[in-house]
Amino acid sequence: MTTEEIIRSVPKVLLHDHLDGGLRPQTVIDLAKETKYNKLPTQDPAELAQWFHRGANKGNLVEYLQGFEHTCAVMQTKEALERTAYEMMEDMKNDGVCYVETRFAPVFHTSKNLYNDDVVNAVLEGLERGKRDFNVGYGLIICGMRNMKNTLEYAELAVNFRERGVVGFDLAGEEGGYPPKKHIEAFQYIQRENFNITIHAGEAFGKESIWQAIQWCSAHRIGHATHLLEDLTIDADGKVAGMGDLAQFVLDKRIPLEICLLSNVHTGAVDKIENHPFGKLFKEHFRVTINTDDRLMSDTTMTKEFMTATKYFNITLDDIEKITINSMKSAFIHYDERLNYIYNVIKPGYQTVKDKLLSLKTD
Repeated sequence: MTTEEIIRSVPKVLLHDHLDGGLRPQTVIDLAKETKYNKLPTQDPAELAQWFHRGANKGNLVEYLQGFEHTCAVMQTKEALERTAYEMMEDMKNDGVCYVETRFAPVFHTSKNLYNDDVVNAVLEGLERGKRDFNVGYGLIICGMRNMKNTLEYAELAVNFRERGVVGFDLAGEEGGYPPKKHIEAFQYIQRENFNITIHAGEAFGKESIWQAIQWCSAHRIGHATHLLEDLTIDADGKVAGMGDLAQFVLDKRIPLEICLLSNVHTGAVDKIENHPFGKLFKEHFRVTINTDDRLMSDTTMTKEFMTATKYFNITLDDIEKITINSMKSAFIHYDERLNYIYNVIKPGYQTVKDKLLSLKTD
């Protein structure tokens, strides 16, 4: 019983979502007009949505990231940043998401003379207004970029806003040639401040990237981690027959993996959805979470991601509830807040749907 309607209706938790990768096409067009940005390929929202998705779906991370040139270009004012954050919260509500952690790199939003504090404040104002209007919880993650040397500055920025809604620090961008350990100073600072770390790793580079993220940089969660499959031994029947020290460590320590099914195909992290390691990782009881990554570029929602998982990996409604609870356990908000969502929102929400389905069945 995992129809699209049912999946949309149950509470969901989203931990890996890029704010600048999830704008509404009409909003991109509106903001481009307001800021006199004239480089959009079309002014038709449906055509623009197709353009973003077509450009992203090329099996290459570098090409996938090119669409961000346009979204970041129109997110250069306080009003634009607040609007996109607010609309994201409304989109979450419409998709049945009860809690979301969205992330972005402030460095890409300062070309029109905004300071970093202005940028973060504007996004937080939009998120907070969205929380009030749509009853969706949120946390904001600040990204440093792998190909830049100023990641310590953004780690400090994240900590400075920890009492205002920023919940963690991330390292994002192209993996090849930019290993996590080059940013060790930023991560050591975050550790000293008792703050939260997630790192994009093992998406466009091998398991070594995941190892560095965990063992050099003390990541509490890993974004994508598709190349963790390299540390699993698969038998002739396609089942896991053993695992290396890294995979065993990730499993034993319950390190959450921020899985993004559709975008991993679009970026070429996996060749086709059937070969995504999610199925094997879930069966082996890794702490997997399901996420959207970039909703605009990958033309996706949490409902669509879970529908994909049910179609290709046969997960059930009970599995979706388990993954949702795993996600909430892995969120960067405080322990008591996580428990509140699990016991007062998620579990009752799933029980209500299950009771409804049972009554329909007995009727």
